[in-house]
Amino acid sequence: VFSLWDTFRGLHPLFTIIEQKRTTDILNTFLQQHKESGRLPMWELSANETNCMIGFHSVSIITDAMIKNIGGYDKNAIYNAMCAAAAYTNWSIPKFNQDHFLQLDDESESVSKTLEYAYDNWCIAQIAKKLNKPKDYEMYMNRAQAYKNVFDKKTGFMRPRKNGNWLSPFEPREVNNHYTEANSWQYTFFVPQDISGLINLMGGEKSFEKKLDDLFSANSATEGRTQADI
Repeated sequence: VFSLWDTFRGLHPLFTIIEQKRTTDILNTFLQQHKESGRLPMWELSANETNCMIGFHSVSIITDAMIKNIGGYDKNAIYNAMCAAAAYTNWSIPKFNQDHFLQLDDESESVSKTLEYAYDNWCIAQIAKKLNKPKDYEMYMNRAQAYKNVFDKKTGFMRPRKNGNWLSPFEPREVNNHYTEANSWQYTFFVPQDISGLINLMGGEKSFEKKLDDLFSANSATEGRTQADI
């Protein structure tokens, strides 16, 4: 069961340490799924693709394994599958690839998708570098910087955009259709591929430290729609 939007963050990195043989099996399963369906799994449940979450985080799991030199699969075939994932025609991925961010009229949960697509492209870039594909590396690394296009320096948050402008009014605690099972307070820190870049965007280390303190001291009550698992 590859509920990847949940498991790429912690479970699969743990597997690369304590379940390396199983990690190889997982990657070969990904390859077989790609062979049979033409795509890597997104949020698979009981051998069925649900498409219910966002991103294409199978590439994160593959990257983690390859960088840690876990083998036992066709590296070129799995790289091609990763590249295909970044070129899917659904979920406004082509629009993201063109503009390097999504606006709210492009796609629901546009801020979360922008941030997670950026991270996934960074993952592919690491394998392009490992396989000595410099042009691919440059392209995917450029997309990985897309997070900057939804960061509003005035408020210090990742915000939805409409017609090139920031959507107003804006409340970072609000649970709405621009984020995936979260709000802006939580997603503003989702730049795992470029933490130093995020620190610079926020004005340096002191400002970033204050933002972290503010996160943990802010009122935990959310606004907008009620969603118990946030």
